[in-house]
This record gives sequence, C-alpha cells and structure tokens, in this order.
Amino acid sequence: MNIKNLNEKHFKLSASELIQQVNESRERTLALVSDLEDSQFTVPLVEHINPFSWELGHIAFFYEAFLLQLLDQTDALMENANDLYNSFEVDHDNRWGLPLPSREETLDYMQRIQEMCVTRLDSHVPSAKETYLYLLAVLHEDMHGEAFTYMRQTLNYPEPQLDQVQNISSSNGPGSGPLRGDVKIPGGMFQPGATVDLPFVFDNEKWNHPTEVLPFQIARAPVTNAEFAEFVEDGGYLNHTLWSTQGWLWKMKKGYQHPAYWSRGESGWLRRHYNQWVSMEEHAPVIHVNWYEVEAYCNWANRRLPTEVEWEMAAGGELGDNGIKERKRRYPWGDDPNTENRANLDSRFMGCVDVGAFPKGDSAFGCRQMLGNVWEWTASSFYPFPGYVVDFPYKEYSAPWFGYRKVLKGGAWATRSRLANNNYRNFFLPYRNDIFAGFRTCAK
Repeated sequence: MNIKNLNEKHFKLSASELIQQVNESRERTLALVSDLEDSQFTVPLVEHINPFSWELGHIAFFYEAFLLQLLDQTDALMENANDLYNSFEVDHDNRWGLPLPSREETLDYMQRIQEMCVTRLDSHVPSAKETYLYLLAVLHEDMHGEAFTYMRQTLNYPEPQLDQVQNISSSNGPGSGPLRGDVKIPGGMFQPGATVDLPFVFDNEKWNHPTEVLPFQIARAPVTNAEFAEFVEDGGYLNHTLWSTQGWLWKMKKGYQHPAYWSRGESGWLRRHYNQWVSMEEHAPVIHVNWYEVEAYCNWANRRLPTEVEWEMAAGGELGDNGIKERKRRYPWGDDPNTENRANLDSRFMGCVDVGAFPKGDSAFGCRQMLGNVWEWTASSFYPFPGYVVDFPYKEYSAPWFGYRKVLKGGAWATRSRLANNNYRNFFLPYRNDIFAGFRTCAK
C-alpha cells in the first residue's frame, strides 16, 4: 500500500468520522495531563520518558508534518517546530535543554493545529490518501497517550483522571480469577502479517506470507502475579543459571530481586500502582516485567515464550474442514471491532483485571485476553517481513529498530481499541520494564 498510489478503491472514512477521531484522541490526550501541576511538567532526565511539554508539542508537530504539510504543503505554523519536536532530529537527552514553549503556548499550538486539521475536512469528501494520513496521525497520538499513562507510573504520579473509569475492586469490576492450562494448536500453514484488504496497516505489518508452523501448546491466559511470585520466592532472581548473560548483567546492574514495582508487606506482596501501594492482585497478569525477566521465568518453569507467528496463529487462526483456514480473524473473537465485554482496553479500568475475565473475547482456540490487559512479549526479535520496502510516510517508524528489539503482541489496558488487533506489532528493547507488558508461555 504505497501512499503515493492510494486511490478511491482503497478504504475511506467520511469527514465527520475523521473529525470525530481527531477530536476524541485529542480530548483523551489532554485529559491524561490536565490534572498535573506545572511543577510536574518538569521531569528529571530519565531514559524512557520525555518532558511533558515536549511530548505534547511532538504530537501536534506530527499532524502538521505528516498531514498538513504532506497534503497541502503548508508553511510551518511554528518556525522552529522541526528543531524542537522532530524526534529523529533531536536526541532524547537534548530535549531537556531546548527552549520549549510554555505550557500555555504548547496547548495553543496544539489547538491551532487541531483546528486546521478539522477545518480542512469541512468542505470536501476525504480521499483514500487523506483518510490514511489522518488515521496515521490519530493512531500516533493514541500511542503517545498510552506513553503518558506509563510515564506517570514511572514518575510516581497519581493515576490519570479520565471519565468513565470503573473501579476494579468494586462490584462492577470483572473478577473470574485464574485461567489455567494450555490449548493445543494443530499447526500447519499460516500467514502472519496484514492482508491487502485491511483498511489501515503499518509498514512493518506488510504483508502476509505463508509460514509452516509446527503443532504447539500455548497457555490459555497470561502468567499471573501469583504465578510469578512463586518464581521470585523460589530464588529466581538469585539463580544466575536461569538468566541469559545479557539478562544477568541487567539484573546485577539494577539490583532487582523482584519486579520493579513490587514490595514485601506485612501480609504479603504489595504493588505500586502509580503513587499508591496496593495489595497484590494475585489473579491479575504480572505487569512491568521485561524480556529478560520473562526469559528467566520460562527457564525456571520449564516453559518457553511463543514466537510471534505462534502467538498470531493462536489469536487469529481458526480450524476449518481441512486444517487451519486460510482467512484469519482480525481480532481473537472475529472480525467485529471491540466491545466492552470482549477486552480490557481504552483505560476503562485504569489497570489490569483477572486473567479469567472477558470470556467473550476468546480466540477460536480458547485463548483469553490476547488483546488487552497487558502487552505480551514474544520470543521473536523485531525484523521486517519478506519483501518489506520503505514506502510509508513515517519512514522512521520501523526501519531504524529492526534487529534491536523484541516483538510484543496484543495490547494493554491503556491501549486504544482502534489500535489493537491481531496483526499489530509492538516492539521494545528487551530491558524495558516501564511499559505495560506481561507474557504467556508455551509448553516445551
């Protein structure tokens, strides 16, 4: 799907639909930071966070650079915006020394860009190219919205104040406890990757390609806090034979003896949820564990991580009369978009729920919560699919990261529903434990 070759045969949304998505995403972004004091916008130089004002300006700059300027060749609204907000021109550590506009000036810049994006849709029917670029900008903003949620966790800030958030501990919160056991996947020919008929795809999802998969068994649900605690209490963080060389070096450098936000209380394990310590939710998935910790757990449990292809097959595959159907599901439950009873997405519960919740979101093979709750690490390194070419407007989205990162699949509780599907490939460095990541295992 070369952006230059999009035509009227490709997917389009109406102007009102695009306007709704632009406005809704921006409303969510602002709500994620509106309660913060000005002093909280000033953050320490930490590897995986950005100054809040920089992050907000970068979101607006993306709309301007990859939508307004690409479509209309408009002049920059802020003369030095590229020097401030282009993430590939400005090194991470240098963002603290930039002459960033004030909070009020940043919000004004965001509003003016938003108004320009909305206004240009009022007078015509959007083309397929316009639809694609608007969706790209909206999804990019959604990703940064999720980043705000884990930035606040890293900084020990209060949880975001969003409307329609439900209390997990109340009677309205989904319980359902653990969900133990494996499901058997018969294997066969499967085609990971996006198909050409989909309305929107990222460059690293292109394209589906035949892959032979051997039969395997995969857990019905992600590993829970209670299960991971057994590994910790059995000395898993002290036994170097369970860890890879790189993982052990990371652990020794950081000094961890348990996951980052855990602490031993008088009555058991506690977990820091934003700026509060809460009792460990034993049936919720373990979260904030990195790939090295996950690898060590698998060695301890005599299990393994699924490959990316195995994960996608368990999530999207479906048995037919002659083996796995050629056509796979877009979501674990089918092709219809998410509803509130299928997955824990969109920050509806502001945290993880029991792994046994949301049975209506099961895959055809009986795997639960393959979308939502936590991102799931896979065994696979992040590489392009066969035939990959750089034909994406945002050329730096994938290509610079191939080979250095691990693939995560699914989506977390803070991920937006419009982003999460079986094809989506997230990718992070293996030592990242600030993101909302957990894992499920396969039998060896």
